[in-house]
Amino acid sequence: MSYAIVGFGKIGQALAHAFARKNIDVTVASRRPPEALAPQARAIGPTVVAKSLREALEADTIILAVPFGEHREVAKALPSWKGKTVIDAMNAFPVPEELDGLPSSAFVAKAFTGAKLVKGFNHLIAATLAADPIVEGGHRVVLLSGDDEDATAPVAALAKQLGFAPIKLGKLNEGGALVHARGRSWGPLIFQDLFKKEQ
Repeated sequence: MSYAIVGFGKIGQALAHAFARKNIDVTVASRRPPEALAPQARAIGPTVVAKSLREALEADTIILAVPFGEHREVAKALPSWKGKTVIDAMNAFPVPEELDGLPSSAFVAKAFTGAKLVKGFNHLIAATLAADPIVEGGHRVVLLSGDDEDATAPVAALAKQLGFAPIKLGKLNEGGALVHARGRSWGPLIFQDLFKKEQ
């Protein structure tokens, strides 16, 4: 499995830290050229490599950490997303009217034709996401939701590999609604810093 993080703001960097901590290779890309990101990527760790967006999108699994309005630009960069897993780590707030009642991830999924989309890593603030998820007696929880169970399982495996405790909330418009904003209010599980004790 190869991984890329698209978007290198606070959330993108926090996720890069999580990969670096476990020595897992990850490509990072943003609107800025790779050489602009390289010093920061190197500072995070040797397994974090800045590349162009096109190169980053060669990965099997792509984590979207761009501002919500920019996801369409990323989607246009590939003619087809077949065979790719897209992890939506974005939050749309306040919710734009164009979503027309859809959870933001379901709206995003429409742009990434052919991809398997999983909502994940979006409910924690960047500083919390960047911190070591393994704490005394347990692991920090990452909430996942998606309409395709086949896609959620490998994302849960990745979360585990990164040291988090994945919890599946089910489909985007069911349990997933708990980690989506509605109108001007955040979903009830957004920003909840939860831990799962070791069994």
